[in-house]
Amino acid sequence: MHKVVSRDGTTIAYEKAGQGPPIVLLGGGFRDHTAFDTLVPHLADHLTVYAYDRRGRGQSGDSPAYAVQREIEDMEAVIAEAGGRAAVFGGSSGAILALRAALAGAPISKLALLEPPYRVPGFRTPPADFAERLDALLDQGRRGEAVEYFLAQNVGFPQAWIQEWKDSPLWPSNEALAHTLPYDTAVMGDGRVPVEELAGLPLETLVVNSDHTGDWLLAAAKATAAALPGGRRLELPGVWHRVLPEVLAPALVDFVTG
Repeated sequence: MHKVVSRDGTTIAYEKAGQGPPIVLLGGGFRDHTAFDTLVPHLADHLTVYAYDRRGRGQSGDSPAYAVQREIEDMEAVIAEAGGRAAVFGGSSGAILALRAALAGAPISKLALLEPPYRVPGFRTPPADFAERLDALLDQGRRGEAVEYFLAQNVGFPQAWIQEWKDSPLWPSNEALAHTLPYDTAVMGDGRVPVEELAGLPLETLVVNSDHTGDWLLAAAKATAAALPGGRRLELPGVWHRVLPEVLAPALVDFVTG
């Protein structure tokens, strides 16, 4: 993997593939750059793709004290590697991080978001002490319980779905990345769509959702697109919180190159 040093000295690892206008990819909770392994081949004939490990994940380094601003600086370091300005695609909490970076003035040419998991009226929210209880579980080394708690209280999974995850081959990697769940929690902030801030962001933005996602995530996608002056929403075939890569890629290529 390629490496770049972020402003605070943390090493950020990324993969580079393809040829064409640059696009930077960043994932959400439980994910490193390998989340895009099935998407990158569909993009690489048209775009130069930079898929990076957010700090604390994969081959990227970390710092003792976390701050969302450090993650914004990490993204800016990767964009600098891409020539100083690039389109950015973020999924889930990575979509919210990408929006926060754009609001902070990161050199983003266009923004594509997959189902930013904002909290919208009419749907459940995590308990008020969610972050504190998550930190306590991790401080006690109870990584598996921390993952279960995050899925149940933040994502809203019923116990049967959590058990399916525990029985899947992905569970060990979920536990391995459990220490980054507080990072995603911090990125989310209070969870609400920052309507006033987004109203001042003229950046052309594509908000994508799956046609088989949850009601909460669909409502959040609609609210995000509506809050952005340059926003539009696109629904594509997929499953819960995921769009098929062979369908998503042409939409991203058209958006970035159009």
